[in-house]
This record gives sequence, C-alpha cells and structure tokens, in this order.
Amino acid sequence: MAYVSRRTLAIAMAAVASGFAAPALAQANYPNRPITMIIPFAAGGPTDTVGRLIAQAMGADLGQPVVVENVGGAGGTLGAQRVANARPDGYTILLHHIGMATIPTLYRRLAYDPVNGFEPLGLVTEVPMTLIARRNIEANTLADLVALIRQRGEALNYANAGIGAASHLCGLLLMKAVDTRMTTVPYRGTGPAMNDLVGGTVDLMCDQTTNTTEQIRAGTVRAFAVTTPERIGALPDLPTSAQGGLPGFEVSVWHGLYAPRGTPAPIVERLNQALLKALQDPGIAQRFADLGTAPVPVARATPAIHREFWMADIAKWRPLIQAAGQFAD
Repeated sequence: MAYVSRRTLAIAMAAVASGFAAPALAQANYPNRPITMIIPFAAGGPTDTVGRLIAQAMGADLGQPVVVENVGGAGGTLGAQRVANARPDGYTILLHHIGMATIPTLYRRLAYDPVNGFEPLGLVTEVPMTLIARRNIEANTLADLVALIRQRGEALNYANAGIGAASHLCGLLLMKAVDTRMTTVPYRGTGPAMNDLVGGTVDLMCDQTTNTTEQIRAGTVRAFAVTTPERIGALPDLPTSAQGGLPGFEVSVWHGLYAPRGTPAPIVERLNQALLKALQDPGIAQRFADLGTAPVPVARATPAIHREFWMADIAKWRPLIQAAGQFAD
C-alpha cells in the first residue's frame, strides 16, 4: 500500500468535504445577489404588469431585488427558452401565462423542452375574459349572439391577437361551445384587433378584462359575458356565460412562476415562500383588483398544485388546437 502523509490526506479530505458543502452553503445563503425575472412579452401588457407587481413584493421578502427583463417574441417562447436553458441556481425565473399550456401543442419545433424544462414555483393569478362585439352588432344578449353565430357562421369575423394568444384560445373554445366555425382574423397584438373591433371592421373578440374593461365601460364595444363561474367586481352587471345560457364556455388567463429544471428543492421552496407572502399582501390584492383580477388562494400557489393544474390545462387545449389545425413553426 502506498504511503500517504497526514497532510496530503487532510488536504484531500478537505477538498472532498468542500465539494459537498459548497452547493449546500450556496443554497443556505440564497439569495445573495439580484434575481432576474424574465417576462416573455413586451413591457406594458397585462402579463408584464402582473409580473412587475409580484417581482417588487417578492424582492422585499427575499432581501434582494427581483429585476424584470422583457424578452418578447415568438409567442412567448424566446423568453421561456432563455429560462429553460439558464443555470438552475434560482437567479433566473420566468413569469408566464396560459401560453405554457398551449406552446407544447402549438409549436412543432422548439429549442427547449416546454414541459420538462421547468420547475413550477406556484400560480399567481387568473385573469377573467370577456366576450365582446362591435357595438352595433345584431344581438342584445348572449342567447341572441349564439343564435347569430349559428345562423351566419363564417360570415362573422372573429378577431384575435395572434396564434396562441388568449383571445385566439377563447375563440377556439367559443366555436366549440356553439358548434359553429367563424372566420378567424389574427392580428399582431390586442391593440390593432381592438381598434378594428371598435371601428366595426370585425364582429367579435374575446379577451382579458385587463384589455377590455375600459372599452366596455366607455360603451365603445358591446359586452355579452364574462367567462368565469362567478361575476366579477370590475363589471358587476355583466353576466357569466352560464347565466347567459352557454354553460361550459369558461376560460381564464392564468399566470405562474417557473425556475429552470433541476433547481434545488430548498431554493424552489424559498422562492415559493416569497411568492406566498406576495399573494397575501393587501397592496397586491388592491392592484390586482384594479386590473379586474385577484391573487390565487395560497392553497393553489404551491409548486405541486401548479404542476397539476398546468398538466391538466395542456390536456384541455391540445385537442382544441389540433382540431383547429392552427400551429406555429
């Protein structure tokens, strides 16, 4: 047996010990520098607004700033790819919406795994949607509108903000609910779609309350229903789709937080703790209410519930997207 000096053995043992201790020490000291929250859409939109509110509140609890970086493009996949491929150390996280449930079906080719590339950190909020139309449409109630859609079919134009947008998904669900196809008119964003709806160029649209409430209150569009099980405080006179005679037509735009796959469990837990505290902040609740939404109950904001909800939503949207035959490269 070769002779090994006590000094050499001590150095070797210290090296081994430090190798095991370094990751644990890094996790124990987490976070010790700013965290980047990637939002995969342009600044100023509803997802960006939600993300910035949460980032500020989480930063206060974590003791380090959570810096928002907007990485838009390709339906939210560029920002998601950035996070999926980031180092799993808790310093790069993602705030995304319902697109996380539709991207796996909508996109044939991606440079990252849209399902297995992430660790869910918790749900944040669900934004209701409203079914609206040009203000001079030949219908006064949701029942009238359903009859009109079934009568005119593809003669009616349904506007959306592009393939994969929440307004696109809501339209797919609406056409399934009434068992009638309309002519889909995709736009490059909600703004131009809304402009044409207000101008009467297109007939129908379904979008988030964060994008429609102002127009509904101003009377520049006609609103028929909110797509949630309960009426919402921001539009108390607007019936639910079920109350209007179209049960099953329910959809909301949920938002969630993600870390790269492989992020250590203690870091996932610490980020979730900060999220839970943010969701219970009265200031956050008030700001969300101004947007026509609310924080999810803390019981739904755990990583496990988030993953379960996410997987169920992928299964919900896959057949609708495949039946519509609308995909993106």
